[in-house]
Amino acid sequence: MKIAVLGGGPAGLYFSVLMKKARPDCDVVVVERNRRKDTFGWGVVFSDGTLGNFRRADPETYAAITDAFIHWDDIDTCIKGQVIRSGGHGFCGIARVRLLEILQDRALALGVTIAFETEHDGLASPHAAGADLVVAADGINSKVRAQLAEVIEPTIVEGKAKYIWLGTTKHLTAFTFYVRENEHGLFMVHAYPFDRDTSTFIVETDAETWRRAGLDAMTPDDSVAYCERLFAEELAGHRLMSNKSSWLSFREVKCGRWWSGNVVLIGDAAHTAHFSIGSGTKLAMEDSISLCEALLCESSVPAALAAYHEARWLDVAKLQRAARVSQTWFEEVRRYKDLPPQQFVLSMMTRSKRVTYENLRVRDREYVGGLDRWFAGTSGLESHDPPPPPMFTPLRLRALTLQNRVVVSPMCQYSAEDGLPNEWHLVHLGGCAVGGAGLVMTEMTNVAPEGRITRGCAGLWSEAHASAWRRVVEFVHTHSTAKIGVQLGHAGRKGSAVHPWEGADTGLEDGWELLGPSPVPYAPGFAAPRPMTAEDMAAVIEQFRRAAELAEQAGFDLVEVHMAHGYLLASFISPLTNVRTDEYGGSLADRMRFPLQVLSAVRAAVPAHKPVSVRISATDWIPDGLDEEDAVEIARLLKAHGCDLVDVSAGQTTPQSRPEIYGRMFQTHLSDRIRHEAGVTTMAVGAIQDWDQVNTIIASGRADLCALARPHLFDPHFTLRAAAEQNYRGPGVTWPPQYLAARSRG
Repeated sequence: MKIAVLGGGPAGLYFSVLMKKARPDCDVVVVERNRRKDTFGWGVVFSDGTLGNFRRADPETYAAITDAFIHWDDIDTCIKGQVIRSGGHGFCGIARVRLLEILQDRALALGVTIAFETEHDGLASPHAAGADLVVAADGINSKVRAQLAEVIEPTIVEGKAKYIWLGTTKHLTAFTFYVRENEHGLFMVHAYPFDRDTSTFIVETDAETWRRAGLDAMTPDDSVAYCERLFAEELAGHRLMSNKSSWLSFREVKCGRWWSGNVVLIGDAAHTAHFSIGSGTKLAMEDSISLCEALLCESSVPAALAAYHEARWLDVAKLQRAARVSQTWFEEVRRYKDLPPQQFVLSMMTRSKRVTYENLRVRDREYVGGLDRWFAGTSGLESHDPPPPPMFTPLRLRALTLQNRVVVSPMCQYSAEDGLPNEWHLVHLGGCAVGGAGLVMTEMTNVAPEGRITRGCAGLWSEAHASAWRRVVEFVHTHSTAKIGVQLGHAGRKGSAVHPWEGADTGLEDGWELLGPSPVPYAPGFAAPRPMTAEDMAAVIEQFRRAAELAEQAGFDLVEVHMAHGYLLASFISPLTNVRTDEYGGSLADRMRFPLQVLSAVRAAVPAHKPVSVRISATDWIPDGLDEEDAVEIARLLKAHGCDLVDVSAGQTTPQSRPEIYGRMFQTHLSDRIRHEAGVTTMAVGAIQDWDQVNTIIASGRADLCALARPHLFDPHFTLRAAAEQNYRGPGVTWPPQYLAARSRG
């Protein structure tokens, strides 16, 4: 087999090594534009886990690489005069030029031909013309990718931040982040050692700061001098070094497929991952391993290339997803600059969701112990020893104190009769309260019969309803230390539906008239709502106000107004469902007019010492719908009208609403942004699955409370179990005496 490898970086060289080793009869030529010892960039970082893949693939290369490595375990973050260290991470660094030398030497020793100082023209290259296999390892500016664009469907997205890749003679002993703010803005450094004399020093900042500093007009030498002055204290007399360095914006490369005919893309030609997770070279070399394995297992080149793509794309997609989240955190780091250093560091460490609070405890128990002590101190528990995990710290909302940060999310049970809660609700909500949650929320409780989703939905529009709810509230208050809140809502255009187990998104044949801002039906089979008049709005405002009064009669500790998920108030907020041309439609401020009138009425009816929360959909997940910037402004408006807590959900405005990315904690970033940009207390929701995730979210400042739905259906005693599994017996969790036998004995 004749193989042409276009590009002599780590991906192309490592593939040539593996293929020539496995099939010595192959004629492998690597075409490389640079000279033998040319390189760009400085150091390359691998995790300990990645090295295991190299050892299995080629022990000789692995031995040479590890002999040249420098190893460290710690991450240091230098911010506001503090150095916060977290250990146990396991990194290895090597000079990029040394890595290339090792791979070049190994390839040459095996009989690979390397054509140095040779330009290629992609598939028009003479080396590619007669090859049985063409491996495009020609990097982020791949000519082959451009030539095959119609087939492989690449997308390239440019990042918002600017960075410059430099080196320094300062020897570091840890992966080090420097955070520095000057009159121009915030700068961050990603720095790490790669030999005993030199370290990589990547300076990153947002585009606005970059322009304010005049870096857009500076020469590379002037840029280096600016960075030296800015980080003079951190460099401690050492200089910064340039290797044809310039300011860049990271480009994320993704391709629909990585091969066509006998041509295959590997490494940065096929995909890129932001440098903040240090995985570009890792991905490239693991591509090489997978491609070689596929070629050895399959009977034809096209079959092998298809198998290679199938084997690799999911792992790459997962890593790119994590890298994109990490990239976004650094691009938006200004949002976090006023956090206490401990919280800033944890937010950064857990940014991609690959590392969590408990991961960090396993790696460095002392670091997490210090974090617990700091966080407990912020809640007035500094004297407690041992300090509670973050989820078991209290939160105060007006005069209400929740003993911990776990919330039982509202979950419609569709089991009421004429809106009246019954034994099912008593057992369901009472069980969750006994299970240790700090706050238990009712399902969406409707303010009028015609405001229900289904005939089985709960309500609060009469004294009888208040009396029925009082039974549930009194059980919670008598048999637990949980607090209980009621979520008031009106289904609007999503009402008059059958029970979901009888048919999802299906309207009743003999239902009731629906109300909405505009005559836009929710889904096929639903009637178009009647556009609300001023009289209708006044009536609904009164229904919410009356329901809030009844909630006080029932003894609820908190009242939440439901402005999410496409129900009546949410349908006024979203431009997808509100197409009015009067003062209640048009701009976001006008679309918020009626929901804010409802909130004001509820706030006036709820005693001043009790909190009022609002659930919102922070995004519609549909083009031209609500987006994250809208959500921040909505939260600001809610806060100005007496909202104490924003319950941050998303989507469900229309049946077409789909999250861009679904997975664990997939909506938490919305709470994070709203909390920091709008300056409000927030509750995070959305596939929060276990106590480790709750601790991570709370301690990192992404939310003040975590609401869990399905986990409480699986296990109403979620919070008690979390305490037992963490061997925690202090404040923040109360065991009923009947359950003490199950409590941790630590």
